[in-house]
Formats: sequence, C-alpha cells, structure tokens
Amino acid sequence: MHQVLNTQEETGMDSTTTMKAPLPKGASTPRNLAVDAYRGLVMLLMMGEVLQFSKVSAYFGHSIFWRILAYNQSHVEWSGCSLHDMIQPSFSFLVGVALPYSIRSRQRKGAKFPNMLAHTIWRSLVLIALGIFLRSLESSQTYFTFEDTLTQIGLGYTFLFLVSFRPVRDQWIALGAILFGYWLAWALYPAPGPGFNYAAVGVPADWHHLYTGFRAHWNKNSNLGQAFDVWFLNLFPREHPFVMNDGGYLTLSFIPTLGTMILGLFAGQWFIASAPKQPIRRFIQAGVILVALGLFLHFAGICPIVKRIWTPSWTLFSGGVCFLFLAAFSWIIDVKQKRGWAYPLIVVGTNSIAAYLIAHLWENFLARNLLTNLGHKIFLILGPGLQPLLLGAAILSIYWIFLFWMYRRKIFLRI
Repeated sequence: MHQVLNTQEETGMDSTTTMKAPLPKGASTPRNLAVDAYRGLVMLLMMGEVLQFSKVSAYFGHSIFWRILAYNQSHVEWSGCSLHDMIQPSFSFLVGVALPYSIRSRQRKGAKFPNMLAHTIWRSLVLIALGIFLRSLESSQTYFTFEDTLTQIGLGYTFLFLVSFRPVRDQWIALGAILFGYWLAWALYPAPGPGFNYAAVGVPADWHHLYTGFRAHWNKNSNLGQAFDVWFLNLFPREHPFVMNDGGYLTLSFIPTLGTMILGLFAGQWFIASAPKQPIRRFIQAGVILVALGLFLHFAGICPIVKRIWTPSWTLFSGGVCFLFLAAFSWIIDVKQKRGWAYPLIVVGTNSIAAYLIAHLWENFLARNLLTNLGHKIFLILGPGLQPLLLGAAILSIYWIFLFWMYRRKIFLRI
C-alpha cells in the first residue's frame, strides 16, 4: 500500500512511452514532497475526527466559529461539499498521482508487465479485504460491505493500472465513458414515484434533501446503486438481510471513484512529463474547468453533486478541487521552497496506510486508557465544553508521535 499511495520517483521522460518498456536501472531522485504533504493533510483531517468539533459546537450553540469547524468535520447530508467530504476523493486522487511513479520504480528494478499486473491484482484484493475487515470490527461476523475507502480503491485499482498503460487519448476516452455511462445508467433506471415508501429504506418522506423531477433518479436509497446492493450484498452471509445503507453509500461508487483516480493519474503524468518544473498552471486550469463543469451539471439539473453516491458531477467537482489543492502545495513547497511548515504533514503522508489503520483501530483504546490513567479532571481544565477537544487532541498527538517514530526509523507499512 505504501507503494500504491506513496512511491514517487521523479523523471523527466515522457509518461506514455516509459510505461511500455523497462527503464534503465539508476538511482532514484527525491520524493515529491508536495504530494506527500497533501496526502498528510488528507490523513490528518481523517485522524482529526477525534477532536469532535460537533460535540464542542453543540455545547457552544451560539458560536459561529465552532459551527463552521463542526460543519467542515462532518459529511453533508446529501448534496454539497464540506472539507470533510474532500478526504476520500483526495485519497483516491492521490492513488492516481502516485501510480506513474510506482510503475517507473518497478520498471527500473526490471519488473515485467505480467509480474506488475499480478502484483497489482494482489494489492487490489488486499485493499478490498482490509476495507471489509475494518467495517467488521464491531460485528459478530464478517460484515460484507464494499463502500469503505480502501475497498473502493481496491475495486478500481487494477482497472486504473491497465488504463495507465494506454495512450493519453485513450485515458481521456476511458474517463468520459466511465462518467457518461454511469450517469446514463442512473438516468435510465426508473426514478421513485410519488407513492414510493421512503421510510422502508430509512429515509423520511419529508426529508428536505429529496429531489423531484429528473433529479429524483439520484435520491437516497431509491436508485440504481441501491437496487444493485439489495441484490449483491445479500449474496453474502449476513446477520440480517441487507435493506439499505444508513448513509446512502453504495458498492457501485467504485466506478466513478475510478474516474477520480484517473484524474489523479493525469496529474502524476503531468508531474513526470514537466520535471524538473512544476505543472502548476496546468493544475489550476484543470481544477477551474472541472469545478465549473461539476457546478454546471448540478445547477442545470442534469446531475446533482452528491458525494455519498459519488455522482459523475461529484467526480468532476471534487477532482477539480483536488487539482487546486495540488497546485497550492506544489507552488508553496516546490516554487517558493517553503518546506519547513510541511514537515508534520510529510511525516503522516509518507505512511498513509499506517495512519489509516491507526485512526480506525486505536481511538477507543487510547481514549479509554487516557481517561483511566490520567483521570477525567485533567481534560476538564478548560471546562466541560472543551473536554472532548482536549481528549481528542491528546489522542491525535499520540497518533502523530507514533508516526514520527516510524518515520525517523524509516518504517513504512507496505502492501
């Protein structure tokens, strides 16, 4: 997984020709610190959920400051976007950015295409299994679900690998076919009628996010993806038959998520093709165009921007934001050479799979033992309203210190 998300060896050679033939062995050049820092920010935002801004905001109900922080540490209910909603698309986008570097690294070591493909398939299977494992932590049996970030990446990663060996024109065609085909399939699937029983799928009939007209094709738990999951997920052993996902998340979202990863693939190829310069202007242009296109599709009523079901317009909009983030990090770190501030992010970003597992596996253990061994009073020093924040800050600090220990000892978790 470290290689999936983190392997970055820069070269100035053309991105399409070097994927087709092994490269001469040679010393690797420095890592792309801008990408490491961006990845570190993404992982830090995910780990930062322990700060529990929503609880603090609930206590200080009239504070706009805490309300803004809470909003951006939560997923929007349906359409729209918060900072928290950008974690998964950024994670997926950066998988695409890193792939060209990973392929060149393996080619320099003499790896042939069949071996790389076999290794890619193995990675995909491990990512899928790891995502299912993490979703099963609170279950009495394996909880077969495929909407976890790692699982979604795993489902699309082998396809991304194969696309990366095609000419750039074919890559753009693949992206267009994925997004348009996915949109068309949803548009052709029957929309819920006026008498649809939303309560049966966990959605109150008066839920203020329900669409009418053509947009109703993208309503929560009454769409093509929901119908697929009712069939597909019930093929697996379950404690109870699958009826719906409370958040509206879907297995089929891996298809437009693959589109997000292809956008990242373009960014990685542009990095390599322009080295040692940075393609910042190209990133900004791509970002502005994609954001504008996503917003147009949303407000024109063609396809709403909904992260939970990863609509094609969400792929475009969030992918554009990812390009703008990448442009900002590249400008600050590589052009302005201001790198010291990014060190805490790089520590996290170079060990992203370890950070992901720590955030999912350690929180309850650390919270319980901090309260047991330090007592509740120490976290009440600033009052009960900030108690969740202080406890979360202690947990987050331990996360980072452990990752720093791994970083200093060059311990990187790999798949």
